[in-house]
Amino acid sequence: MTTITSVRAEPVETLAQDTRSALRLITCGSVDDGKSTLIGRLLVDSKAVLQDHLAGVQRQGQTDLALLTDGLSAEREQGITIDVAYRYFSTEARKFIIGDAPGHEQYTRNMVTAASSADAAVVLVDATKLDWAAPDLKLLPQTRRHSLLLKLLRVPSVVFAVNKLDAVSDSAAAFEHIGAALRRFAQQAGLPVTAVVPISALMGWNVVDASESPQWCGYTGPTLLEILEGLPVTAADTTLPFAFAVQWVEKFSSSSDTSQGRRVFWGRVATGGVQPGQPVRIMPNGQTAVVAQVLNHVRQPQAVLAGHSAGIVLDREVDVSRGDWLLAEDDESSPDAIHGSRELRATVAWLDDETLVPGRVYWALHGHRWVKAKIKRIVHRLDIHTLAEEDATQLEPNAIGHIELTLQEPLATLPFARSRALGSLVLVDTASHRTAGALLVL
Repeated sequence: MTTITSVRAEPVETLAQDTRSALRLITCGSVDDGKSTLIGRLLVDSKAVLQDHLAGVQRQGQTDLALLTDGLSAEREQGITIDVAYRYFSTEARKFIIGDAPGHEQYTRNMVTAASSADAAVVLVDATKLDWAAPDLKLLPQTRRHSLLLKLLRVPSVVFAVNKLDAVSDSAAAFEHIGAALRRFAQQAGLPVTAVVPISALMGWNVVDASESPQWCGYTGPTLLEILEGLPVTAADTTLPFAFAVQWVEKFSSSSDTSQGRRVFWGRVATGGVQPGQPVRIMPNGQTAVVAQVLNHVRQPQAVLAGHSAGIVLDREVDVSRGDWLLAEDDESSPDAIHGSRELRATVAWLDDETLVPGRVYWALHGHRWVKAKIKRIVHRLDIHTLAEEDATQLEPNAIGHIELTLQEPLATLPFARSRALGSLVLVDTASHRTAGALLVL
């Protein structure tokens, strides 16, 4: 593997171009496309697996790479991935946090959970399942569904990996036709694709090391790992106004200082940044205050930017509790101002086993705040085969569509296209407490 020279760590402001920080990525695609095997190959060939661990995943004298990620007993018994399994490994160039998302349609909710915080995704495509000899071949529905979800979830880097090309008679033709079909679909869906690369996860070709045959499949580009080593992490929303979801309230044991409040509000800065002297307003009660002190994650006084944890002390005692938001006290007429709203339009990935119908009431979770949400109207459903928007009166499990909903209390949201943190909500069934849907504010 090519060694990449280490570089100086960049400041928080330049995270958009950061290729040194740990990359959070997931593998997704249709069932049995080789996702678990691919991660196993990355772990083994990058020397991230101990010998005793390798010895525990032997089957009939052969190493079963998929067992390195399929940790649940049900997964090992059935030979499928059910839950998202996270693994950690590093190369000379960077560190990786990789999640193995399940391919079965009934576990789409787990894939959505993993993709919501991913910097990149590798979509596996099994060449043996497709009519690879046909130039106008059709992709599998789950490949299309997962790719569309990656777009909706704003995963910035998407790599298509055409797998199992060692098992077809004409690997070059198969890669050409499948690659063309993937690019056509990506163009129709408006999905930015970083690369399309041929691999054999089982044999290890073009995963960590190049294949033994030069120009295998007519491909002369970098290996999959080399591509991943060069991908940037997701840029923090530092240019937006300050927004901070209160996760925990800490009270000083004793304090004689009356120039500031006696509580520290801990959480993660969602957007913008915070520093002493900054005016803020509290959502939902509308009170205002001034930041007296900012602590970083190790309790040192320091200004903190989006994506990092902070403890905030205000200049006076105000009614703030878990779930409240601290927002920048900006000009309300500013296009960047964060307003509270009780009416939302959103894209929904429906994850519940029960059909979504108008009139149902759910819990909506935004940051750490819970409010009741009523489904006002289903605007349309997205056909994953044609990408057309169809009229609909309900959404079946794993469907994607647009809905309108009314909230019991206003929430401080921004369109998901502008902010992942402020534009995402989760719907939870009020009776079963199951996660019912993932919402992306429009």
